[in-house]
Amino acid sequence: MLNVKTEIKKPSALITCSVFVGRSLLHGLRNAEALIMAIALPIMLMLMFTYVFGGAIDPSGEYVNYVVPGIILLCAGFGSSSTAVDVATDMTNGIIDRFRTMPIQSMNVITGHVAASLARNFLATGVVIIIALLVGFRPEGSIFSWVTAIGVIALFILAFTWLFAAIGLVSKTPAAASSYGFVLLFLPYLSSAFVPISTMPKWLQGIAENQPITPVIETIRSLLMGGAAGSYIWWAVGWCLLILVVSIIWSTWTFKRKAGRR
Repeated sequence: MLNVKTEIKKPSALITCSVFVGRSLLHGLRNAEALIMAIALPIMLMLMFTYVFGGAIDPSGEYVNYVVPGIILLCAGFGSSSTAVDVATDMTNGIIDRFRTMPIQSMNVITGHVAASLARNFLATGVVIIIALLVGFRPEGSIFSWVTAIGVIALFILAFTWLFAAIGLVSKTPAAASSYGFVLLFLPYLSSAFVPISTMPKWLQGIAENQPITPVIETIRSLLMGGAAGSYIWWAVGWCLLILVVSIIWSTWTFKRKAGRR
């Protein structure tokens, strides 16, 4: 008898990753409510702080220029948090078992979720900035400052999206992933996002000054308003890179451990 061996050609990593990105984007379009809430909630908070609390916090009417950088990061956080739920869903519904039988790197499913989340976050952030301009936000930064600020925002989104992906991997259910991720969304409230740190109680100032959100917000605020970011930009980049590296290593190790058990 003639033995014929059929060799299945393994697709390239780029093709596999693009397929998973398309899959995640398609799921996102089918779950339009999550995207709408990721945009609507930060906008509602911005309008509330600007028109309800703004007059009491800063009677000069310039509070909108102070609060918008924090709202931008809050928007990024809300958008990234859905990644934890999406990853947890894939890890618990059996789809990973099917991917492991195919000649592909199943870890690319996580990369697909991260890339799709980045696209959704950039869209949401752009909408928030446009609404901010309509309600009175008047940035004074140069084009170079804007480009630098966008780069910092992109790095922040990338780092926290991978962090939420890691949270989704270690969570036993999508509901648990949503709860764990919700805790991280409180970090902007414990920073200089909405009020100066000097107005906080002494015991809280130390926490606000030494957490990763504060240098990112101060960097974006300084760049957009035409000021000097100083050492804040190095702390912001350093924190984001540290979170990114740790999250990728954590995600890779957890995925291999959990997928290997199946």
